[in-house]
Amino acid sequence: MKEVSELVVQKRESNGTGDSRALRSQKQIPGIIYGEKKNPIPIVLDEKILKIKIQDPGFFSKQCELKLENETLKVLPRDIQLHPVKESILHIDFLRVGENTMVTLNVPVKFINDNNCPGIKQGGVLNIVRHEIELKAPVSKIPQFLVANLDGLEIGDSIHISSINLDNDVKPTIKDRDFTVATVAAPTVMKVEEEQKETEETEDSEEKADGKDEDQPKEAQAEGSEDEKKDGKKEPENKKD
Repeated sequence: MKEVSELVVQKRESNGTGDSRALRSQKQIPGIIYGEKKNPIPIVLDEKILKIKIQDPGFFSKQCELKLENETLKVLPRDIQLHPVKESILHIDFLRVGENTMVTLNVPVKFINDNNCPGIKQGGVLNIVRHEIELKAPVSKIPQFLVANLDGLEIGDSIHISSINLDNDVKPTIKDRDFTVATVAAPTVMKVEEEQKETEETEDSEEKADGKDEDQPKEAQAEGSEDEKKDGKKEPENKKD
């Protein structure tokens, strides 16, 4: 992991709910550092800076360095609590890590070479099954994102986890199958047009069948009228006798 984010934090002296509310009113966010079998450290950090940091989609999969007084702590952002309505930041947790610390986390998938994908050029649609993949990895080898290559894929082709390059020490938590990450699906418009065509052909067949049934009574009526005419001609002859 090459990029390391840095944040300046301060130690928080009080941990009460009222104190946390007072900090947030001053545009400060309470947090905590835990892990490595050491005592947790309550901290506070600037809300504006934290908001900028969390805009990065890889923020929770990157190692972070917290500058606390004269000490630099290596951590991994683990959890953030948001207000259920306002979605403002309420609290953030950091996990203290060492070089060999193993962590389980979700890493985003980045799709490349869509311009070289014949399936998409033909109108196919990229159906993403997993936007993120849960991995178990050493902190020092957590990838910022996983690369899924669309080069050469046709409509109906799939990308599986086996086609994504991973470091030997980085493993997906799903181990029992070669799961699907994305597929190149047929265009929806084409499917709708095919269904409409089938429906129209069925309706045409039914109309033709109905037309034949309607012709039969007319012929029968025509024949009947001729018989009546013949019978009508015979009546005057019988009257002469």
